[in-house]
Amino acid sequence: MTWLDALLLGALEGLTEFLPVSSTGHLILLGAWLGHDDDVQKTLDVVIQLGAVVAVVAYYRERLSTLARGCLRRDPASLRLLAALGVAFTPAALVGLALHGFIKERLFGPGPVGLALIVGGVVMTGVDTWRRRKGEEAGNEAGNDDDAALASVTLGRAAVIGLFQCFSLWPGASRSMTTIMGGQLAGLRTKAAADFSFLLAIPTLGAATVYDLAKGGAALLASPSGPTSLVVGLAASFVVAWLVIAAFLRYLTRFGLAPFGVYRIALGALVLLLGRG
Repeated sequence: MTWLDALLLGALEGLTEFLPVSSTGHLILLGAWLGHDDDVQKTLDVVIQLGAVVAVVAYYRERLSTLARGCLRRDPASLRLLAALGVAFTPAALVGLALHGFIKERLFGPGPVGLALIVGGVVMTGVDTWRRRKGEEAGNEAGNDDDAALASVTLGRAAVIGLFQCFSLWPGASRSMTTIMGGQLAGLRTKAAADFSFLLAIPTLGAATVYDLAKGGAALLASPSGPTSLVVGLAASFVVAWLVIAAFLRYLTRFGLAPFGVYRIALGALVLLLGRG
């Protein structure tokens, strides 16, 4: 793997991590196109997510600082949000730990990714259309106060989001799609669902990165271009993800998820057609 390959992978990770199109799915497809399909590539696909995690921390630094201070003061609202993040994180962590080997062996390929893209696109478009017909427009937020929006994330709603996040373990499903959609179906406004989804990325992607580093980090760092690829990929992932977060939040509250659903269906169909050719 060259540094240019790592740059492309990192930029793609940053671009797609917080869009509902599946960053892991896109990395698998790009890796296959570049001719990389080994365990080192699979480890890098997961580890460069750390750049996106740092981007979330940077973007939500004030919110996270407030949360930390509130927890130290035993503020009820801050403790509820922390508990909600813990509840939402747990299901996917347990399922991912149990099925890690199966997922890496059976689902890290263009075929499974293409199928997941199509299924997710159909479901996402259907849910978005249904919400709009009910009058639940994406931009119809009850104010722009982030604290008020996140206060609507109860433990019950967090549990629903956590269960939906389990589907994101299938590469191509998309973590942001499943968690935002899960939040919407649990009764959250789009902005609240997206903000909570992005905050949930910190423990979820952080844990996945640590686990994959423990499992395959030695092989990644021992490969000839491993250290360079890791540094370049992380840097590109951070910069692009930091730029994408704010733009996506503005877009999402105006237009919803349906356009991304159409893109997913088209890309998934193309992947499956090329796979048969």
